[in-house]
Amino acid sequence: MEQAHSLLLNEEACNQLKEHQRAEFVFEWLRFLKKILPATDRANVKQNQKHLLEQLTTVLTSSPGPPTRLLLAQCLALVYRVGDSLTSSLTVDRCNDIIRSKDDSPSFLPTRLAAVACLGVLYEQLGRLLINSFKETMANLLKAMKSAESQGRCEIMLCIERILKGLGVSAVSCHRDIYKAARPCLTDRSMGVRCAATKCLLELQREAVFLWSTELENVATHCFRAFEGSNYDVRVAVSKLLGTLLASALEPRQAIAPRPGSKRNSLEEVMELLSSGFLRGGAGFLRASGDMLKGTSSVSRDVRVGITQTCVVFVSILGGAWLENHFSCLLSLLMVWVSHARVTQYPADAVSCRCCVSFILRATVGTLLGEKAQIAAAKEICQLISKQKRVVDAALHEGNMETRVSPAEVAASQHVLVCALLELGSLLQDLSSTAAPLLQDTSIGMLDTVISVLLHPSASARLAAAWCLRCVAVGMPAQVAVLLDRCAERLNALKSCPEAVAGYSAAIAALLGAVQLCPLGVSHSKGKMVMTLAEDLLRSATQNSRISIQRTRGCWLLLSALSTLGPTVMEHHLPRLLLLWKCAFPLSVRDVENELRRGDSFTWQVTLEGRAGALCAMKSLVVHCKDLLTDDVLSRLFPLLSCAVALLNQLPSLIKSYGNQIRNAATVFRLRVYEILTMLQPKRYEGNFGMVLKQLLNDLTGPEITTCAELNLLPSLCYRQDLALLGPALQDVDQHYIEEQLHCGGSGGGTLEYDPFTIFEKAQDVPTPLPPGSALAAAAVQLFGVIFPHLGIQQKAQILEQFCEFVRQLKGARQQTVQIHVAAAFCCTLKCLASSRRELGSEEVQRPALSLLLGALEGPNPLLRCMAAEGLARLVQVLNDPNFTVSITLMSFDKLKTARDAITRTGHALALGAVYRYLGGISSPQYLSTCVGVLFTLSQDSTSPEVQMWSLHALSMVVDLAGPLYHSHLEASFNLVLRLLLSTPHTHVEVQQSLGRCFNALITSMGPDLQGEGAGVCAVRTSCLVGCAVMQDSQDCLVQAQAISCLQQLHMFAPGFVNLASLVPSLCINLCSSYLSLRRAVVACLRQLAQREAVEVSEHAVALVKELPHVTIKEVGLEGALFSLLDRESDPCLCRDIQETLVHMMSSAAESNLAHWLKLCKDVLSASADSAAAAAVETQQEEDGDRYDDSSAFHAKSESSGPFSNLRWSTRVFSMECVCRIIAQCENGNSAHFNMALAQEQHLHESADFLVLHLADLIRMAFMAATDHSDQLRLAGLQTLLVIIRKFSSVPEPEFPGHVILEQYQANVGAALRPAFHVDAPPNVTAKACQVCSAWIASGVISDLRDLRRVHQLLASSLAKVQVGREVSSQLYNESTFTMETLAVLKAWAEVLNTITQILKQYLYVWPLFNSRDGQYDGPAGAGLLKLVQTDLATLSRLWLAALQDHALLTLPSQYSSQLPSTGGSFYTAETVEQARPHYYSAWATILHATALWLNSTGFIMVDEGPANLSRPVTPTSMGQSTSLSSVKSPEDVNTDRLHLILGISVEFLCSPHSGDQMENIDSCLQALQALLEVPWPRSKVGNDQVFYNQKQIKRFLFQIHAVLLIFNLPIVELVRQIVCAAQEHVKEKRHSAEADDGAAEKETVPEFGEGRDTGGLVPGKSLVFGALELCLCTLVRKLPQLSPKLAGSPTGRGGQTCSLSNTDCRLVTSALVILSELPSICSPEGSVSVLPTVLYLLLGVLREAVKGSVGAESGQLVPGILQALRTVLTSPMSRAEKSRGAWTELLRCVVLYLLDEVTMLTSLTIFLLYASADVTTVEPLQTRCIQTFRASLESKDPVVLSRSYQLLVSLFQGPAPVARPFILALGGCLVSQLQEVEKSRPQGPAELQAVQDAIRALEALVFAADETHCPQLVAVLLPILISLLLDENALASAPAASRSLHEFALGDLMRIGPQHSAVFRALMASAPHMKARLEAAVKGNQENMNTKAQTTRVISKNMPSIQLKFNFL
Repeated sequence: MEQAHSLLLNEEACNQLKEHQRAEFVFEWLRFLKKILPATDRANVKQNQKHLLEQLTTVLTSSPGPPTRLLLAQCLALVYRVGDSLTSSLTVDRCNDIIRSKDDSPSFLPTRLAAVACLGVLYEQLGRLLINSFKETMANLLKAMKSAESQGRCEIMLCIERILKGLGVSAVSCHRDIYKAARPCLTDRSMGVRCAATKCLLELQREAVFLWSTELENVATHCFRAFEGSNYDVRVAVSKLLGTLLASALEPRQAIAPRPGSKRNSLEEVMELLSSGFLRGGAGFLRASGDMLKGTSSVSRDVRVGITQTCVVFVSILGGAWLENHFSCLLSLLMVWVSHARVTQYPADAVSCRCCVSFILRATVGTLLGEKAQIAAAKEICQLISKQKRVVDAALHEGNMETRVSPAEVAASQHVLVCALLELGSLLQDLSSTAAPLLQDTSIGMLDTVISVLLHPSASARLAAAWCLRCVAVGMPAQVAVLLDRCAERLNALKSCPEAVAGYSAAIAALLGAVQLCPLGVSHSKGKMVMTLAEDLLRSATQNSRISIQRTRGCWLLLSALSTLGPTVMEHHLPRLLLLWKCAFPLSVRDVENELRRGDSFTWQVTLEGRAGALCAMKSLVVHCKDLLTDDVLSRLFPLLSCAVALLNQLPSLIKSYGNQIRNAATVFRLRVYEILTMLQPKRYEGNFGMVLKQLLNDLTGPEITTCAELNLLPSLCYRQDLALLGPALQDVDQHYIEEQLHCGGSGGGTLEYDPFTIFEKAQDVPTPLPPGSALAAAAVQLFGVIFPHLGIQQKAQILEQFCEFVRQLKGARQQTVQIHVAAAFCCTLKCLASSRRELGSEEVQRPALSLLLGALEGPNPLLRCMAAEGLARLVQVLNDPNFTVSITLMSFDKLKTARDAITRTGHALALGAVYRYLGGISSPQYLSTCVGVLFTLSQDSTSPEVQMWSLHALSMVVDLAGPLYHSHLEASFNLVLRLLLSTPHTHVEVQQSLGRCFNALITSMGPDLQGEGAGVCAVRTSCLVGCAVMQDSQDCLVQAQAISCLQQLHMFAPGFVNLASLVPSLCINLCSSYLSLRRAVVACLRQLAQREAVEVSEHAVALVKELPHVTIKEVGLEGALFSLLDRESDPCLCRDIQETLVHMMSSAAESNLAHWLKLCKDVLSASADSAAAAAVETQQEEDGDRYDDSSAFHAKSESSGPFSNLRWSTRVFSMECVCRIIAQCENGNSAHFNMALAQEQHLHESADFLVLHLADLIRMAFMAATDHSDQLRLAGLQTLLVIIRKFSSVPEPEFPGHVILEQYQANVGAALRPAFHVDAPPNVTAKACQVCSAWIASGVISDLRDLRRVHQLLASSLAKVQVGREVSSQLYNESTFTMETLAVLKAWAEVLNTITQILKQYLYVWPLFNSRDGQYDGPAGAGLLKLVQTDLATLSRLWLAALQDHALLTLPSQYSSQLPSTGGSFYTAETVEQARPHYYSAWATILHATALWLNSTGFIMVDEGPANLSRPVTPTSMGQSTSLSSVKSPEDVNTDRLHLILGISVEFLCSPHSGDQMENIDSCLQALQALLEVPWPRSKVGNDQVFYNQKQIKRFLFQIHAVLLIFNLPIVELVRQIVCAAQEHVKEKRHSAEADDGAAEKETVPEFGEGRDTGGLVPGKSLVFGALELCLCTLVRKLPQLSPKLAGSPTGRGGQTCSLSNTDCRLVTSALVILSELPSICSPEGSVSVLPTVLYLLLGVLREAVKGSVGAESGQLVPGILQALRTVLTSPMSRAEKSRGAWTELLRCVVLYLLDEVTMLTSLTIFLLYASADVTTVEPLQTRCIQTFRASLESKDPVVLSRSYQLLVSLFQGPAPVARPFILALGGCLVSQLQEVEKSRPQGPAELQAVQDAIRALEALVFAADETHCPQLVAVLLPILISLLLDENALASAPAASRSLHEFALGDLMRIGPQHSAVFRALMASAPHMKARLEAAVKGNQENMNTKAQTTRVISKNMPSIQLKFNFL
């Protein structure tokens, strides 16, 4: 194909190709030519123009296919536009000659059609250049049209359209002729011709004014005729034409020349024109036969559906502003349609017309109007309802009360009311809480008006009013309880009125159904109220026969709706409900027979109504409360069902006796029986199969069947993808709501009055139940499918034979109906058999089954054929017999070979694909080859487009399912599909759609192989691109959608070969297509593209200059267009795809294009009709008390209107979610996003954009959302505000040091929060606001109490609301919402306290502040925050404890559920246990931490703060605060309960498995436990095991938290340290008590307390010491793997490498060592001996690593902790205990030997010498070796080592005499001699100076350690050494700094020691004059030096100011 890419056609290469390849080659050349010509140099084109035109003409005359001829025409026009246009007329003449040709052969037709196409494009592109030949061409075309076939007529119409487009007003001379020619084409038998004529007229009306002026009525009449017998495409096209003409007539685009007596058309006149067609079918075709549906109306539904779409187009063109101004008039005119006598004559017509009008209202009001305009429209609708109700009320009250309003008046009013109420409900539901002001407007009284309709005489109006109330409840959940109470009150007051009973019971049922869609629910008391109402209605039903039926039906309607509240409500009412069911049915089957002899028609009607209602209540219970269906309940239900089944067989005799009066009631009763039996296990009612089957067969095949709602019966049994064969009407289209009217037979569609019991179903849209007859058939089919698998073989065969016989005997429409029923029933059976994996039976069952399916497969109904093909495949699946499968396929092959009719061939072709789907044992390539060959042949049958469509669809299924097996057929399949695409006429769009599906399947089958580089792969890839181009050029939107899907698949597998530059603009153009399928395909493709190339997609979209409807790509980019589309769309799937596309684009481009995305979100959020919400930020600063006023923080500013207008709240909610995503995305990006100084610097130098620079916009958006009318938007705004606070609270303000950037927005935050605490705010909004409040207070942004007090007051008001309790508060929502709000408030307060405590932990006076009563305390910044909590702390503590006990109860295992309080807890009720659990789970950890902090502050000392005002006792035990004398607990017991509660919750949680999202809870638990164990009293309880009941519990706790240790290292170790400390205190107390006890044993037995006892054994799993050892070992080995012998040499242990420890790691290791050092003290003597080796090993191991420096730079932090731990071990009382002293001594001696071997361990050796028992170190040869070690260190040449050695000698010389004496004797002389040498070699540096000074201190320590007798002698040695270090006066000035410092140090010591030993000093001075002189000179020099310094100080002081400043401001 590369050879096709040239300006001129490569004829040589083309001629070498085969025929089908040649067509592809030419098409590819034309594609390239179209692309290259605009960019080619004009001279080059002129040079090659002649040859090029010859080649194009050759293509023209070679019978090109439809896609090729259109491309050819475009290339011809381009050649003339780019090159020389002078010869263009010759080409026009040539085309005209071809058209005039007399050759009518089929082979010449493509050439003629190509000539027509060329003419159209030439005139379109060249325009007035061809004006001279225009009339001739037009005459030629119009003449040829008279004799043309359908393809020719279609092509000529499209040609004329293009001519008109090109010539514009210049073609005015032929406008009338064109109109006359196009008019009959509107009613052409070919749908393609109708569409083409419509497009032609649509183009004509741009210039032909007469079409929408003088000829408007005629055009409308022809359009009405065009609707008759039309398909979906025709209806869409014609409605667009007629709607455009009507809009032009009403609002002319150009001036019309005035005519005498003419006037401008009014809306009434235009609507009257539509009304004529809607009501009478338009002028000229009122006839009694033809296309009339079922003889029920003279106007076909096709016409009415078409006119409905026309009306929508008409209003949409005029726009939302026009609709807003004229809605009142339009509404009244539309109501005329549904109230006209012609449409109310037959119920089916009335229902259909109501659907049409409802669709018009929904498609216009629901999409074109903004929220403000929708509210105004709702007011108009409400006024209309009120007016209609007044009319009916006046008629009811005129004259005698017994006279009722006439049926005609009721019918007229009821249909108007139904349409108005349904639209009002939809508006209110869509507006949601935004419509709250509408309900509060007393001037219209909306709720009163709607409720008044509940008394309307018509059931349909009452049900519509009930549904409207339900919509109010769904949109505004706060109204549920209010409306329930109101309706219940009115029902009680108007029990004697049948309309009131029916209306209010329906309203209550609808409101109960709304609760399913309200997350906040409704109070359980409402369920009790409804149950009481229902019982009262049933009891009083027999009191007044006039309202018996209404009361009975109302009772069961209420009970059925009650089940929707769920099992938690129904379990309390189930016993009463079972009793009511028992009363509704006879006691036994025998009583059923006896009933037949009693009663009359009315009695039986009431009875059947009651029993049908009871069965419906059973069904509702089964659907909504399956958990309640225990064996006991079912055993009580099935006897009742047996009676109901027995009554089924008696119904025919009853109908025969009482006539049609009970026929409808009997039908409904049968329907209810079938429905409930379908939902139960068939085995339980197996004994009733006979009676049920008898009635089922009658309902499926009986003579009473007249209609069949096949659309509701068959699609669910078909394979979903097969429904595409039936056209777009059964697919998802925007007009599906009314299009389905055309497929509902005579029923006209469903409506609520057909089954009022559907009013409580969980659905957003109004239910449309079928008429009872159609619903009964569907229910019979379902029940048959459930029962049939459980029958015996003979019975199965007999029933199937009977079905086949029925179908054979019947004829006509009845035969088709019965065939549909029985085939559907059997297909349903096969579906059940396949799902349950049961067997069908033997051959005697298979034979009639196959016959039944084959009959349906060859039936005339295409939907039935689809179902039969699926059924045949299911049969193959169920039988799973390869022989049967082969026989089926062979039979289909034979049928396809021999049959010539399209029906048989289509059915069996589809069956081949369906059988392959379930592949019953045949997966051989041979079968695949045969199947593909047959389907190939069928797909090329151009004589039957239907056969082509079905066979291609089957081929696409085979390709999808075959997988790799199909690869051998891929090339042939691509060639076939591409050949058909290039040759299939545009009129056969259904074939093109099947080709598109097949092409998509082929691309998917090829998969990643498309990326290959081989010749074959390149050819296939080119074929794919060519095929996609062909489909993209199609006129059909579904084919275009298939092309986009194919390109999407190509992009997935071979992205480099898809040209985004051409794909993205085409996607943007189709983004606002009127076809839902095309929009779905576009968005799905964009979603995929955005995942990979979001930036490129956005750039290509911006480059597109073409303007889209409503929003311009160029203005707001593709992102803005997607936001606009999201706002208009209602399809959930499409909306989800749009959101995902935006998210992908945002994740790729938001950070790099931050300003664009934030502005886009801001524009979307501001696009609301409520200008108050779109307010500008203006922070007002005031001079008085409060610097900021929340109410004045935001003031409305007039803003320029953005690119969006009147967006829905749901779109704005998504924009806020996008803002949160942007913030989260920036968090993972550049740190400058959250650093103002860095952002400003980088923005200045790099022009980069950062999030912090847009903080004002973020705050503004959060405020706008948080203060909106929509609750959902308020939640989104508060969440955004919370995110902003958390991310920016610590960002400093560079211009004001010491302040943070958020500080300036404090008034904004307060203003945003205030509405959420309003009394009417929903609980979920208040709960979220509490979270924001706590985050704001705890963030530390504001430290001034005056600024924080406003937000604090909001929290305080919520706390007061909690104290009031749920009984006092209004019961608007479920009780669980009280739990949610209460826990949110308590959690918010707890978070504030926890954060404040964390801030103040560094101060020593944190906790005294808790109990401080004066307000004058001036503490740190956080202390002011603490004051906010202090006033409410007493109340909060009680509430926190209550919440914790609730949580503890709710976390009990299910086996202890009986221990839960029967009345519930403090903040939950017994009915809401399950709903309350999630709320407790999210709040308990924070509350636990705060409670522990409070208990820590009080020290467990109870202070009577007065009882908190709770709605009930705090807990069932009141936490020890009960006022009852019999249950008063002591403070000790109360504290014990509290400690047990907190420890129990914490330990239970920490010992349970955890997930990653519970880390915050774990941290809170650990901090809470630490806070508790800081207090002595809890420690004493933990230590003596009173909390854990036995030591095993606390040890188990230690063993379980190892998993937590991996994440929370330091908190866990600190917690264990506190536990060990508690145990240590307990052991010390016991020992002290034993020592003080006079009767105690000998003292050596006193230390027996502790673990290990007499044996010294520590049992794993039961020992606290062992558990602590394990935990410490785990901690140390994780940080220092070198400690483990197994890990020391491994990569994990890192061998000798440095293991760098952070500061936190060092703290962790130190804490673990502290725990280790304390462990021996909590053991018995024997136990301490057991644990000591491990402790010493770990201590010395860590010391070794620290001294070696293998722990990194932080080793200096470890050594003091290690030495302190060693000291603790050495001073342990166990080292001196009688029973352990010997063992300790031996072990410690071993340690000393170890330390002697490690020369770097001198400090540790010193600690051992000082603190170990004398028995350890005084033994020889240890003592000698220790002395030698010190002597060796004193001989070191390193001054640092010498300094450290002298320091240690100081400690040793000052130690105990037995230890010090040997070292003094051994090392004293060495020390003196070293000091004497200093005079000769004075220190030269700081290190040497330090060593000499430490040596002097050591000698001084030695002197002072001597006794009084030896001290003078040693002083006499010391003083000469000190004097020798003095310098004379001359040498002092020039001496080095170290010598001068040594001189000063020695002089100071002499002046200090001399007076202490004056006698020795005098004697020495007297005996050594030179020393005296040296000393005197030194003292004198020192004195002179001091005097000089004093004088200098006095001079400086004279120059200083007299007033000293306390603060240095510089």
